[in-house]
Amino acid sequence: MKLSPLFAACLLAAAAAMPAAADESIYTAVLSGPNEEPPNTSPATGAATVTIDSDLGTMRVQENFSGLVEGVTASHIHCCTTVANAGLAGVATTMPTFTDFPSDVTAGDYDHTFDMTQASSYNPAFITANGGTADSAFDALVAGINSGSAYANIHSSEFPGGEIRGFLAPIPEPETYAMLLAGLALISAMARRRRV
Repeated sequence: MKLSPLFAACLLAAAAAMPAAADESIYTAVLSGPNEEPPNTSPATGAATVTIDSDLGTMRVQENFSGLVEGVTASHIHCCTTVANAGLAGVATTMPTFTDFPSDVTAGDYDHTFDMTQASSYNPAFITANGGTADSAFDALVAGINSGSAYANIHSSEFPGGEIRGFLAPIPEPETYAMLLAGLALISAMARRRRV
């Protein structure tokens, strides 16, 4: 069987786009008052990006926020709700707040990488409820994020239960888009060939 040059090029593009080893996963969330439980009318907005490197056992948390009604009192990742993208859960990460998170401000940025092999990266209650070790807690947190039952939350003095939050969701890797484009090109070429 002879491959057409276009088909061969599409196969090559798809093969080149495949990752050598998928060790990093990236998740994002849009933070807002209406996303809280119960919803509130805060005008604040924010965004969270969480990058998990399962090989290194790290979690990078990047957040930005503005327009909070009152100053920040804490920020965490909560896990795990019983229903995806809904409900409340306990704090999974450091207590009383993320390490070096801006305090008593209504706007700011945050970027910190946590060593998730260390018990100090978690709420002790989360470790106890999830196997008793940092490794088992990390597995539970990653599973919760992957299942849509973990959320980033920024608390303020006006809204002690949380002023803005958003459930974390995976973003597709660039390789996924490349494979999709290669597949679409192949389908298009085959459709044109059939018309001729």
